[in-house]
Amino acid sequence: MLDCRAAMKRMAQYVGGYMKRTGIYAIGLLFLLSAGLLDTVQARQEGGDDSSKTDAGIRRLISVVDPERISKHLFYLAKDPLPYRKLNLTLPGHEKNTLYEADDYLAGKLEVWGYRVEREGVKVQAFRRDTSKPKHAQYSAPKPEDPWYTAYNLYAERRGRSHPERIIVVLAHKDSQSWIDSPGANDNAIGTAGVLEMARVLAEYNSESTIRFLFCNEEHTPWTSKTAAQKAKSRGDNIVAIFNMDGIGAKTPEETAAGKKTNVTAYTKPEGKHLAELMAKVNTQYSIGLEQRTAKRPRPGDDDGSFVLAGYPAAVINIGSLPYGDPNYHAEGDIPETCDIENAAMTVQATLAAVVTLDRDL
Repeated sequence: MLDCRAAMKRMAQYVGGYMKRTGIYAIGLLFLLSAGLLDTVQARQEGGDDSSKTDAGIRRLISVVDPERISKHLFYLAKDPLPYRKLNLTLPGHEKNTLYEADDYLAGKLEVWGYRVEREGVKVQAFRRDTSKPKHAQYSAPKPEDPWYTAYNLYAERRGRSHPERIIVVLAHKDSQSWIDSPGANDNAIGTAGVLEMARVLAEYNSESTIRFLFCNEEHTPWTSKTAAQKAKSRGDNIVAIFNMDGIGAKTPEETAAGKKTNVTAYTKPEGKHLAELMAKVNTQYSIGLEQRTAKRPRPGDDDGSFVLAGYPAAVINIGSLPYGDPNYHAEGDIPETCDIENAAMTVQATLAAVVTLDRDL
């Protein structure tokens, strides 16, 4: 840059000397300064135009997030026709267990929108139940002789056009609790429906980076997000951000009664703090209306934690409350009627805005 400026200065001196000798020094100098000023103004205008286009594009994308679609996915996955999503339950007269049926539903939607869905099998077991524990914590380790199942991670991608090697992951665990007959609506059919809606909205978006949607499993053991994260690391995937959608819009009964629309973006490592701050920024910039809060976790947890432990520190979870305030957590009462779908849709909008902003800024 310094060499370039020096060369420009020498050229200006040369041209200025020549123009002075020919009697038109002042006019020539004015011409040079005007040309430089015009270039600067034009560059600033072009930069401003790009920023305005990006802002308008994000507003358009978040405007088409559809709470009704989220609701339909939620009730399909957590009530009718699928009351649960677990490997150790097959409905009477059905050939597939309820988790496989959920997989087929998700894959079918993604394929209709033009995605190619990849399934990654992981060997897991159902948790046992220990009724001596508090209701929310009654899961217990399976015995070695308990049945093994194959659970599937589902992947769908929008490949980046200029930097396909750069990957932004948006994920949700799609299974319900394997040790109890809970519909798992807030935990986590709502997050699954939210990620599915993001995939729909971004199906025609021309991203610069690759946007990878991952539907994994956390209510069986081991968590299949661990396999997803470890395999990504072994492949050398350049994952620059992970957004985990889990329990979005879920909060205390008091917050629900007060009509609050909440979201907590929690991070573990310093690299995740930027993503949490970005969530707050877009919530304000696009007037989404969430009561947005940032929290730092003392250690990796949930499916975003699987990626942190695998060496991807830029990871966050979006969750309705922290500490988690849903009184039906891991219980039979976690039904779709208790979900705040409007709140969940607002969280989807904010996450969508953050992902697209990050894609453009990178």
